[in-house]
Amino acid sequence: MPTPTKGPRLGGSPAHQKRMLANLATELFRHGKIQTTETKAKRLRPLAEHLITKAKRGDLHARRRVLTVVKDKDVVYTLFEQIAPRYGNRPGGYVRITKTGPRQGDCAPMAVIELVEELQVAATTAPARKSARKAASQQDKVEALAREDETPAASAPAAPSATAAPSAAAAPSAAAAEEPTPTSAEVDPDDQDSEPPVSASGDKDAEGPGTQAEGEDEDAK
Repeated sequence: MPTPTKGPRLGGSPAHQKRMLANLATELFRHGKIQTTETKAKRLRPLAEHLITKAKRGDLHARRRVLTVVKDKDVVYTLFEQIAPRYGNRPGGYVRITKTGPRQGDCAPMAVIELVEELQVAATTAPARKSARKAASQQDKVEALAREDETPAASAPAAPSATAAPSAAAAPSAAAAEEPTPTSAEVDPDDQDSEPPVSASGDKDAEGPGTQAEGEDEDAK
C-alpha cells in the first residue's frame, strides 16, 4: 500500500480506508471505469497504478502480492492476462480521472476514474505514416529526375534548326550581294546588233526603212 496521506482518512480507521480502496480497485479492474467522489478517485489512482506495475512483471511473487489487496481471483487473472499486457510500452499513467461535477443531494464533487487506452494503435500508425511520407518523397524525387532528363532531350534538336534557317536564308542574299551588276560600258556590242530592230510601233519583225532599201537594190541587180 502507498504511504497514507496526512489529514482525515477515508472511513473511520486506517483498516477501513485500506479495505475501501481495495474494493474500489477491484471494481475498477473488473469494469474498467467507475464513478466515485473526487477525493476517493485521487486516493485510488496511485494504488491502481502500483498494482498494474506489479502485474506487468507477471511472476508468481507479483501475483501473490496483488492477491493480498485484490481478493477476487477472476479479477487478478484479468489484471495479469488482459490489462497488464496492454501497457507493455507505457512506463506509467495507466489511470485517468475526469471531473463530472457536484453530486445531487450533498453537492460532493464527483469524478470518473478509468483505465486509459493502450498505445499499440499509436505505435502502429506512426511508422505507417512515416513510411508513407518517405515513399511520397522518393516518388517526388524520381519524377523530378525524369523531368530533368526529358528537358535536355527535347531542347537539343531545336537549337540547330533555329540557327540553320537564318543561315540558309542569308546565303542567297550574300551571293547576290557579291555578284557585280553589269554596266553599260561592259555590255557586248555584238549582243546589241544580234537583236532585231524595233519599229516605231514596237514590233521587232516589222521592216524598217533601212531593210526596205536593201531589198530594192538586190532586185535591181
